[in-house]
Amino acid sequence: MTNTDTNRRRTAIVTGAGMGVGGVGRAIAGQLVREGYAVMVTDIDPEVERVAVSLAETSHAPVAFHVADLSVEGQAAELIDKTVQRFGGVDVMVNNAGGGIIRPFLEHDAASFAATLARNLWTTIWCCHKVLPHMIEQNHGRIINIGADSLRTGIPGHAGYNAAKGGVVGMTVALARDFAHLDITVNVVSPCVINTRRHQDMIQASPELRSAFLAVVPKGRSAELREVADVVSFLARRETAFVTGQEISVNGGSAMP
Repeated sequence: MTNTDTNRRRTAIVTGAGMGVGGVGRAIAGQLVREGYAVMVTDIDPEVERVAVSLAETSHAPVAFHVADLSVEGQAAELIDKTVQRFGGVDVMVNNAGGGIIRPFLEHDAASFAATLARNLWTTIWCCHKVLPHMIEQNHGRIINIGADSLRTGIPGHAGYNAAKGGVVGMTVALARDFAHLDITVNVVSPCVINTRRHQDMIQASPELRSAFLAVVPKGRSAELREVADVVSFLARRETAFVTGQEISVNGGSAMP
């Protein structure tokens, strides 16, 4: 198979898609489904099955699900193999799985550091490691890693989380260079505060926290889910072949060059 093979429907994997309508992964998967992709949604949470059913009911594109802990090498490999068997290949890999333990640096311990690195860095490492051989074989692929704008804003309590997301950015740049001679691009989308259901619950419980978050965003609001999903869908296209090794911030101006 080559990058000129257009007989197969384009296929995407979206990790961390198990939070239902209020999550970033669900929004990204929904955007890709609406654009006609066959989509494999995956999460460590079995709730991802309900997400797949909901997406399938509202579209004509095929949707499948897989429950896995993607920080484990074998489970990441199983995800890629299952997607290839089901849909014939993988064109787009969206590494959205994450979720840091946010606390002051000196309050972390070995377990909380390990969990944060596993959720945010190891999931991305193994999914990239297992999907790239398929993309090399077909001479085409789009890898989009979800980063964090906190790498540039230095939000309090994010040192452990930033260590993981910083690793994602560093790996992205290296992979982009390594595979630039193929039609494989690797980029990062780094959101700031996103209007997820979890975020809504958090700021309702603490108006002071809401003020602290929004004080650093010149737009004066959180990013909507669709605003993040739209940037991911742009990078997933065949036409973005000349955009690689980039970190694109969706941050309302909270950090600027």
